[in-house]
Amino acid sequence: MDRMAIALSGLCLVHCLASAIFLAMLSAAGGLLLDPIIHEIGLMLAIGLGVLALGRGIVEHGFMMPSAVGGLGLGVMAGSLMIPHGGGSTVYSVIGVLLLAMGHDLNRRAVI
Repeated sequence: MDRMAIALSGLCLVHCLASAIFLAMLSAAGGLLLDPIIHEIGLMLAIGLGVLALGRGIVEHGFMMPSAVGGLGLGVMAGSLMIPHGGGSTVYSVIGVLLLAMGHDLNRRAVI
């Protein structure tokens, strides 16, 4: 599950960067990729996988650090939805995604 969550984080990172690039290059493509529903669905998927994978990690290996890092990433991602596009939301989204991926990687590497 952690690998799938890391892959989802990577897809989110690509989406965020692609949105910024496409918006700068082609406003029609940028408008499609910046649709708020895409971000809301992506966040819901990230929260669902995060709760399952990071919660499972706590039960299996007992370390809280991966969940704390991942939870911080989810919080930053959720907070970035409150910032209007162009106001730094992409930067916060990328930071949140990287923190979440780091939490999943820590969870995957944790030894019992």
